Amino acid sequence: MSASERQPSEEELRAAYEAEIKKIRVEHVLMEHVVTLANLGMRRTGLAPGTEGERDPDQVRVAIEAIRAVVPLLEQCAPGQIAAIRDALSQLQLAFVRIGGQPAPAAAGGEAPGGPAAGAPGGEPARGPAGADKPPEPEPPPAKPGEPGPAQRSGRLWVPGQ
Repeated sequence: MSASERQPSEEELRAAYEAEIKKIRVEHVLMEHVVTLANLGMRRTGLAPGTEGERDPDQVRVAIEAIRAVVPLLEQCAPGQIAAIRDALSQLQLAFVRIGGQPAPAAAGGEAPGGPAAGAPGGEPARGPAGADKPPEPEPPPAKPGEPGPAQRSGRLWVPGQ
């Protein structure tokens, strides 16, 4: 091995790593995270040829909720990218509906969607204090023609231009 092909020392590797870490911004990591979630979520829809066996609506729902959770942060720190993020989220939501995905149950007690009150893993009903079952939520009234539907009224559905 010649001198030009020697392996870097541990100190040199550590210094190079530190130099790279100094360049990384949190919003870049968030953007990469969102792109990964959108791509993985679309794959889990099973709509692309060759991914039919990977269909997992619960995983798609988690990807949607995770992206929705970071959108407000990215609106502040990466406003130039937000249109593309919203478009990807919209496409993922449409694909979720196409595969028959159902939204998570509405949160009770003012908790955020997808929070502890949204339902336990495995589709079991959420439990209140001391394990008591919560009563089922009443069905929302049907929308009249020309009025927004329940998802849009709740503010959980992003609609372009609104």
